[in-house]
Parts: sequence; C-alpha cells; structure tokens
Amino acid sequence: MSATRELTVGVIGAGRVGAVLAAALRAAGHHVVAASGVSAAAKHRIGTLLPGARNLPADEVARAATDLLLVAVPDDALAGVVTGLAATGALRPGQIVAHTSGAHGLAVLAPAAAVGARPLALHPAMTFTGGAGDLRRLRGISYGVTAPDATLRELAADLVADLGGTPEWIGEQQRALYHAGLAHGANHLVTLVNEAADRLRDAGVFDPAKVLGPLLTAALDNALRMGDAALTGPVSRGDAGTVARHVQVMRETAPDSLPAYVALARRTADRAIAGGRLRPRDAEPLLGVLAGSATGAGYSEIGEAAK
Repeated sequence: MSATRELTVGVIGAGRVGAVLAAALRAAGHHVVAASGVSAAAKHRIGTLLPGARNLPADEVARAATDLLLVAVPDDALAGVVTGLAATGALRPGQIVAHTSGAHGLAVLAPAAAVGARPLALHPAMTFTGGAGDLRRLRGISYGVTAPDATLRELAADLVADLGGTPEWIGEQQRALYHAGLAHGANHLVTLVNEAADRLRDAGVFDPAKVLGPLLTAALDNALRMGDAALTGPVSRGDAGTVARHVQVMRETAPDSLPAYVALARRTADRAIAGGRLRPRDAEPLLGVLAGSATGAGYSEIGEAAK
C-alpha cells in the first residue's frame, strides 16, 4: 500500500465501477466499511466483491466513510447526490470526497468543499463488467485525475498507485474534452465493430467475430503505435470506384449505416491528405463520391464522380 495510512472507505453506487474500485482499494489494504446499492446486481457485487461491507443508504455510507467517500453514480445524478449529502450533514471537514466521473471535474463537488470536505475527481480510463475479472484489468490503466491543491494531488497519486494505475493530470476546464476523447474512442468503437459485424452477416459470413478479430486487433495495435501511418484501405489509396461500390451496396442493404460510413470515410480522407498519404488531386474523385452519397446520387452518377 503506497498511501501513508489505511483509509476507512465507503462507496455510494455499487455499480460496475464503484464496486470494483472499492474492491481494489480493499485489496490494497484499505478498510471498505460500507456501500450503497439497491438493485439485485448491486447487492450481489457488495456481497462478493466487498465482504464485510455493510449495505447502507447513501447518507449513512457517507457518515461511515470517515476518510474517503467514493461517489460512483451516473454523471447526471452526481450533482444531486453531492448536494443532498452536503445538505443533510452527512459530509464532514477533512473527509475526501472523490467521484469517478470522466465528464465532471471539481465544480460538481463544490457543495462538499463548502462544508470542509476535500474534493477529488478520479476517473478510471477503462470499461467495466462489474465482476472480479475487472480487478486484473485495472493493473496498469490510467486515471484522469483533477485535484485542487498539491496535498490532494499527492494523495491522489498514492490512491492511483494503490489501484495499480498511473495518474493523468487533467485540468478542470479540460474534463469534458478528456471524456469526449475517451467516449469517442471506446464507445464509438463498440458501435463501429458491431456495424462491421452486421454488414459481414449480411454478406453471408457465419462468424463475423472470427473474421474481424485478427484484423481489428492488428489495426488497433498499429494505430496506437503508428498513428495515421497505420492507415490502410481504399480511402487511403484514393480508390474512388471501390468506395462508390461500398456506398451503393450499403444504400441498398443497410441504409441506416450509410451516413456513418460516409462521415468516417470523409474524416479518414481528411487525415490521409493531412498526413501526406493521399495527394489532394488523387482525393478529388473520392471526395466527389462521398459528396454524391450525401445527395442520394445513384451508382451511375457516383461512378461518373469516380472517373
């Protein structure tokens, strides 16, 4: 345990994130005394991941957590929960109140700070299942941390070390942009993968995951290591005719997917041009195809744009 002393911890919101982080703190030697959860799934997590912790209402959890209160509730509920805890006198001076939201910084904790609590934004950059397997996946991840002063910054670094992670220091005004980057990458990746799998099923592929797994794993690894230099495919080559056929067949078989395909293809072309992988003059037919797709042009018209 890297923190200077064992902390008495409570967690409000024993969902996928809160229960797992509390379990990781418990494994690091901290004393998790209470958690709140009303759903069957939350109660199960408390019983399995946090043995010995009492399942209490939120205000009672806050009172029991004499050192660290972890608030792991949905983003839109966070302000109301913090305001309610402060108004009922459940928070105390010197108590660390940390939330796990990526989108929020310290401002949402202002009611807690007003009664003397010490605010901290501590967001794990990982997706969670809420099971014990998440504890292994925590090792080595990054945490988006916003702290109000050097003392809290040092304590946050200790907590992140106890969790097996690395802090990324995010300014208060940059929290929304930080979270947008994560959501754009992780959440939209899930949508993109499932869209690709659906199109492969439409093409008769029995097991899309088997086909996509090696391809997407390599693409992700290359993109993280090489940036835009990892780009391959018809857009990066300026193959307007191929893209025109994609547009036509998707308009016929999966019209709901076409706007996303076109938007990503256009953004891919922009990055390929900016990175020098696609010359502007070679991109013109391709960009014409993509522009034509937005107007609903037929294949023959798109084909003319590709010439």
